[in-house]
Amino acid sequence: MAASIVKMLRVVADPNRLRILLLLKAEELSVAELQEILVMGQSTISTHLSQLKQAGLVEDRRIGKNSLYRLTSGNGNDVLTDLLARAQKEIPEAPHDRATARRVVKKRQDKMRAFFDSVAGRLGKDYVPGKSWKAMAEALLRLMPPQTIADLGAGDGSFSLLLAQSAEKIIAVDASAKMIEFAREQASRNHVKNVDYRLGDMEELPIDDASVDLVFFSQSLHHALHPDRAICEAARILKPGGRIAILDLAKHRFEEARDIYADEWLGFSEAELESMLEDAGFSKAHTSVVYKEDKPPHFQTLLAVARKAQ
Repeated sequence: MAASIVKMLRVVADPNRLRILLLLKAEELSVAELQEILVMGQSTISTHLSQLKQAGLVEDRRIGKNSLYRLTSGNGNDVLTDLLARAQKEIPEAPHDRATARRVVKKRQDKMRAFFDSVAGRLGKDYVPGKSWKAMAEALLRLMPPQTIADLGAGDGSFSLLLAQSAEKIIAVDASAKMIEFAREQASRNHVKNVDYRLGDMEELPIDDASVDLVFFSQSLHHALHPDRAICEAARILKPGGRIAILDLAKHRFEEARDIYADEWLGFSEAELESMLEDAGFSKAHTSVVYKEDKPPHFQTLLAVARKAQ
C-alpha cells in the first residue's frame, strides 16, 4: 500500500496533472476537450494521462474513435480525495478550469440537441433504433393505472400522447425547444389537454420533488451524458412507492449510432441498468429483453422496471 501511495504522490506532484485530476473528478473528458480547457498541446495532455493511468488514478472509455477519461472508479483512495480537496483551494487556475469545462461539456450537449432540433417532426416517420410499438406495449401492460407520469426525453411527444389516454397527467420533458414546440402542436391538434410539456434536461428536471407516480425513459437514457444522474433525478421526483420504467437499447457495437442518432451510449447491459437503479435507491428491479430487430445491426430493446422505497 505504501508503494502505491509513493507512486501516486510522485505522479501528482506536477500541478498540471493535478488540474487534470480535478477536471476528471467532476466530468468525463476527451483529450481534445482537455486541450481546449487547459490550453496545452495534444502530446502534453496524452503524456500526462498516460502517467496518471499507469498510477491507477485515471481510466478511459471508448466513444467511437475517441476516448473519454475519468478518475478510476472504486478507487477509494482517501489520500487522493484529501489531496484534491486541498488542490481545489490552492491551484489558482482551478476556478477558470471549472468554468471552461462547463462550456466545453455544454458544446457536447448542444451538438446532441442540434440533432434533435433538425429532426423535429420526423421522428414518427424516420427509423429510430429500438423504438417499437411491441416494446412499448410490453411496458404499458405492466404499468398503466391512472396516475401522474413523467415522460423524460419525450422527443416529439408521440409516446406522451399514447400515455395520456389513461393517465391523469403527463409531464413531458425534453432538452430540444423545437421538439417541445412540435409536441405541443401535435397535442393541440389531437385535443389532448392533460400533457404538460416542459423544456429541460434529464439530469436537472424542472419537476418538483415527490410529485409523480411513474417515471418513463423511452429510448432516451442513452442520450444522457450521465445516465446514473438522470436515474437519480427520477428518484427525486417520484413519490414514495412510485415506479420507474426504462425502455432502452441493449448494449451493442454499432458505433455509427453516435453520428446517425446522436447516441451518447451504445446501449446498456441488464447488469448496468440494475446497478444504476440500485445506486439511486430503487428496489425490486426487473430487467428483460422485450424486442429483437430482424434487420442488421439487430438492435435489442431492454425493459427495466423498479420501485422507489415507501
